[in-house]
Amino acid sequence: MPAMTTEEGTGSLAGKVALVAGATRGAGRAIAVELARAGAAVYATGRSSRVSGPSEIGRRETIEETGELMAAAGGAGAALRVDHLDLDQVRGLVERIDAEHGRLDILVNDIFGGDRYAQFGTTVWEHDLPGGLRMIRMGIDTHLITSHFALPLLIRRPGGLVVEMTDGTAEYNVAYRHDVGIYYDLVKAAVERLTTAQAYELRPHQGTAVAVTPGWLRSEAMLDEFGVTEETWREAAERVAHFCISESPTFVARAVTALAADPEHARWSGQVLSSGQLAKVYGFTDTDGTQPDCWRYIVEVQNANRPPDDTGYR
Repeated sequence: MPAMTTEEGTGSLAGKVALVAGATRGAGRAIAVELARAGAAVYATGRSSRVSGPSEIGRRETIEETGELMAAAGGAGAALRVDHLDLDQVRGLVERIDAEHGRLDILVNDIFGGDRYAQFGTTVWEHDLPGGLRMIRMGIDTHLITSHFALPLLIRRPGGLVVEMTDGTAEYNVAYRHDVGIYYDLVKAAVERLTTAQAYELRPHQGTAVAVTPGWLRSEAMLDEFGVTEETWREAAERVAHFCISESPTFVARAVTALAADPEHARWSGQVLSSGQLAKVYGFTDTDGTQPDCWRYIVEVQNANRPPDDTGYR
């Protein structure tokens, strides 16, 4: 697959090199675009390709489209088909980054797609076992494999940042999320533990590891499920009222970009951070100019059985 230009960009992340693993759609795609817009040279990876066809997820988005969006944002980098369960492919990816830049400053582990195997409301003995085990492979093994090969390059320079993308704050996930099933719950709990471990191991190298969660994400799949577009998403809130607190993928992408540009991001190391929380700190907004605080809303409104109303949560 041909690469995009790797010329150095301008902006707050000029001179930085980023790898966004799992960037075909959703949060990963948006993060790759926003990092590129901020001037980083971005390597965006995914399995769905115009050349080789869709991944098992079966969605229409391709990694090449992500590359085109990065270029349209004025960014530099490469959009590459990589299976992050394939050791040779991930090793080759990092070797390429090393050969082309000799450095890696930002690693975003966003690989998942295992939610297609989730069976909400099932017990461990009821849940499809092969699907559950596949979810663990996609949501945990991919992150371990990617960090294994990428971190030796990242620690060459002080200040490296690892962002583990997750679902749910530490406070919310401390309880077993019975509604999503044991495998999904296990994956997200493991991502938090991966963050803790990497924060500890990166500390002697002046590196940082954090986990970042979006709120109710208006991903391509979510919009399709509700039969709306990003422009008409509020129509879905008329049918599912709590969808009023949802956010675009760009919101969490701006959160990750703000973290990457913060010279003091080490203060967050080991923590699970939400897009709504970081918006208050760094001052960015969603594409509509608001700052949705989804996880506070879920606890204080949705789970408290209060009437749906996002007033005071944007």
